[in-house]
Amino acid sequence: MTIELLGKSKEELREWCASLDEPAYRGAQIYHALYAERRFDLGRITNLPAALRERIAREASVTLPEVRQKFQSSDGSVRYLFGLPSDDKASRPLRPAAVEAVFMPSEGRQTICISTQAGCAVDCQFCLTAQLGLIRNLTAGEILAQVLLPLEENKALLAPQTNIVLMGQGEPLLNFEEVMGALRILLDPEGMGVSPKHVTLSTSGIVPGIEKLGQEKVRPKLAISLNASNDEQRDALMPINKKYPLAVLLEACRAYPLRNWEHLTFEFVMLGEVNDSAEDARRVVRLLAPLPSVKVNLIPWNPGELPYRESSAERIEEFRRILVDKGIPAFVRYSRGRDVMAACGQLALLQIETAQPPAAVG
Repeated sequence: MTIELLGKSKEELREWCASLDEPAYRGAQIYHALYAERRFDLGRITNLPAALRERIAREASVTLPEVRQKFQSSDGSVRYLFGLPSDDKASRPLRPAAVEAVFMPSEGRQTICISTQAGCAVDCQFCLTAQLGLIRNLTAGEILAQVLLPLEENKALLAPQTNIVLMGQGEPLLNFEEVMGALRILLDPEGMGVSPKHVTLSTSGIVPGIEKLGQEKVRPKLAISLNASNDEQRDALMPINKKYPLAVLLEACRAYPLRNWEHLTFEFVMLGEVNDSAEDARRVVRLLAPLPSVKVNLIPWNPGELPYRESSAERIEEFRRILVDKGIPAFVRYSRGRDVMAACGQLALLQIETAQPPAAVG
């Protein structure tokens, strides 16, 4: 049975090479080739001896998801629809699935929004992904591939800085071990080398996961999807609030160990006539004022076949101004890729006319 290398840590690759009676440092060479150099063809890791390359090619594999379709937005963003194969040989067989990531180039940087589960079990009422339900958790390799493939495909156009946001399909803290396995490689200077300052994990408010994440030595920034100003409102919009109500969630946020350069981000999806009143804004101020170092991103709702509508620009600005006047930094964040269903809350595997054929990745 072959071993899957994508998603393996440096130590796991070192141990595997030692099990082949090869020097352990060969594992570090494979690690660097996979993640720093994005070499997916094991035969092209030319600093390995030819005999070892041949053996690895027989006994190991690097399985990349299939790029089923790409959807090019008028703003330059690209939504990737990935097909994930089943793995009938694994100790825990994986169901075949599909998942999405979004590549967003801009001046000086590119941002990649990635998924951590196929579908989602959290059931936020304003999010199209919730309609899929949870299909399955992604492996660390499947999570990393959503970064590796767009970077490799766009390598000729890459800007100096890469931002990663774990804000696609799924709740990252309900797939904690695989997500952390991917993040340790993503944030490792000898792996993919992305700075923790440029990686953000967004959660609906899974309190045990927030507490666990705070104990990790290597971790991304944390963003909390708030989206409501009281428990009654949040219970209706985000059923997870019934398990982890606002008082419990905000206490976990207060206790979260921020680094000296760090702040907690709260995301607030603006739903017209639902959660966007001036009184909502004043309640949000009262919720967040006791917390150290916070900021709020106000996200205009992105249309989909759900019973909501967008807040007016005037209501969004009034909401923002109330927060700022009370000392809470607040910013309006318009999503990219709305025209190809690539924006926040729109990832629901929709196939539309503007798809591009996938490009080969060498």
